This record gives sequence, structure tokens and C-alpha cells, in this order.
Amino acid sequence: MPSPDPERSSGWNSATKIMALSSAGLVMIMPRVFYSDPEVTAGWKARWHLSVLAPTMTLAAFTLLNEVSLKDSFKSYRPGCDETNPFAPGCESYGMLSSYSFLAFSSFGQGTGIFLVDTLKWSNGHLNGGALAGNVAAPLILSVLTAVGRSSGNWETGGQVWGSAGLGFGAGLGMGVLYALLQRPECGYSGGMICW
Repeated sequence: MPSPDPERSSGWNSATKIMALSSAGLVMIMPRVFYSDPEVTAGWKARWHLSVLAPTMTLAAFTLLNEVSLKDSFKSYRPGCDETNPFAPGCESYGMLSSYSFLAFSSFGQGTGIFLVDTLKWSNGHLNGGALAGNVAAPLILSVLTAVGRSSGNWETGGQVWGSAGLGFGAGLGMGVLYALLQRPECGYSGGMICW
């Protein structure tokens, strides 16, 4: 006898989609904030880098790879789904890895990596509250709300959500640190606000 069709919250599905995309967008538009070299001009500076698209698009590509092929490899059923109802409404796809949680937490990891390198390496330990809020605090809040919404809306189990979140955070942290180490926050000789 097939299991009954699971109930899913369309409201939580829409909300978590918006929060995951907002987390990625926030990290993408956040400027690199750093304490400039006192030999040049002392004080805080902010520069927007178009090169931030590289780690952001890499993490988005990982998310799409998961959605297109990795979920079918893991074959981890969504809550209320099993072998008896694989084509029931709400059971058409698998739950692990949670693409929403992976994207939100990879964005949080990327922002955290950029913040840590900009603070510890490029700003010599000077802490900027705006950078902390924009790169770490806001993406953290959006990520946690995304994870809670995915499990509360019965779209994925807690294990699927938090396992995906951990993998996403690790991938994002690695990409953020690598990007921030390779791309100086200063624009070079142009001194412009937007760096290529």
C-alpha cells in the first residue's frame, strides 16, 4: 500500500527561495571594506569588485550541479516519501542535498571568508562593523531562516537540511578565502570605487 501524499508548505518554499537568493545577492553586492595603508591614506575604504562574480558563480554552478545530477545520485527521499510513492505530489524529486540550504550557507561561508581575510590580512586586524553586518551577520540570519523554513515546510528533513548547510558553508568559506587572498581589496592605481 503506498504511503499517503505528504503535505508541503508552498509558502515556506517561496520564502526559502527568496531568502537563499537574497543571501547570495547580498554577498555579491557587498563592497570589500578595508583599513587602508597609512602610507597612502589612513582610514576605511570600500571598493566594489566585479571579480566577486567568480566565487559567486562557482557556488551557483555547484548548486545547479546538485539540482540537476547529485540529488539523483544520493536518492535521499523527501519527508513522507519512500519507495512506495516516488511519483506522488511532492515526491517527484529527492531531498539531499538541499539546494536552497546549500546556496544560502555557501553564500554565508563566502561572506565569512571574505570578511576574515579582509579583516586579518588587508586591514591588519582592524574590525569594521559594516563589513561584519553585510558579509557575516545578515547572510547568517538568512541562511538559518532558509534552513528552518525548509524543514518546517516539510520540504527536507533536518538531516538533509543541515548536512547540505555544512557542505555549503565549507565550500563557500573555501571560495571566499581563496578569492579574498587572490584579489586585493584596493583597486590599484585607478583609485576608483568599482574594480574590474
